[in-house]
Amino acid sequence: MINVLIAEDSPTSRDLLIHIFNSDPEIHISSAVSNGAEAVAAVARRKPDVVMMDVHMPGMDGFEATRRIMSTQPVPVIIVSETLVNQVTATFDAYEAGAVAFMRHPLGPGHPDHLASAAELLRTVKLMAEVKVVRRWHRQDRPQKLAKLSHTGIGSAAGAMQLIAIGASTGGPIVLQGILKALAHGLNVPVLIVQHIAPGFVQGLAELLGSSSGLPVHVAGHGIRALPGHVYIAPEDLHMGIDRDGRITLNDGAPEHGLRPSVSRLFRSVAESLGPNAVGVLLTGMGKDGAAELRLMKDKGAVTIAQDEQSSVVHGMPGEAIKLDAATLVLPPDKIAATLTNLTDHTVN
Repeated sequence: MINVLIAEDSPTSRDLLIHIFNSDPEIHISSAVSNGAEAVAAVARRKPDVVMMDVHMPGMDGFEATRRIMSTQPVPVIIVSETLVNQVTATFDAYEAGAVAFMRHPLGPGHPDHLASAAELLRTVKLMAEVKVVRRWHRQDRPQKLAKLSHTGIGSAAGAMQLIAIGASTGGPIVLQGILKALAHGLNVPVLIVQHIAPGFVQGLAELLGSSSGLPVHVAGHGIRALPGHVYIAPEDLHMGIDRDGRITLNDGAPEHGLRPSVSRLFRSVAESLGPNAVGVLLTGMGKDGAAELRLMKDKGAVTIAQDEQSSVVHGMPGEAIKLDAATLVLPPDKIAATLTNLTDHTVN
């Protein structure tokens, strides 16, 4: 039985969520509250398995309530809303707060897609109930400045770095934003990214990362040359790789780990094409996509980095990589950014 706490100020929306959850015998509603402060108190009292959190509520909004929950009584929080105009920005805000997922509110019984949206909600709740979340600190509690890391222990591959490959899933967008901001000045190699994200969000993600970092960020195209200083995000439903001539490849091959695009496909391609002349970074996310292939990159001589557990929204992917001894370094996002900046500064063009 999965115990769900609902935080929703609209009686109509709250009743719809209750109706959907009551239709599934595996889900029990532990409490239903109408504002953020009540949600924070109810989490401490009820100890739910999952929290369904609305954004716009009186007093404390859903983002702030999520931050407080994740810094005191960590539990998987799914932020759900039907009124936000900029869904991509809201997704960033949700992950920054510590939510494990952001989704649109399910459609009502009168809509032709009601059953499909209800089924998606139930599937997401059951999936996220299995996520092991960690305590998140408020932004003001985190160190704001970190010195650059030295090359010590990284090896000679850094001097020949030609590409940075990054894989991310749940919680990844906000981490990517910080890393790209740090790389913006002096980036002289291409960056290829596979980010697991909901359908229809990739273009918006590219635009938001580009505007926040100042770097040219593109949704990747097949056959284009990966240019230094540019960032390329895998498009929806296509695997992305790189060939020996530095051109991006896209294909609709079978999903890996149930995913397309997959981080595994990207990392394997980078290992085969660039060997030691690349850096692989595996960030927060569910599952194990990219973990074994990060080890392949390391075995080929590449520098490999996994995000640490304390800073990850979900430590699945980087945690699996660490178990495989796939990571040269295990670091929080700010130190990942410092390390990549340092490697880029020493790259031989």
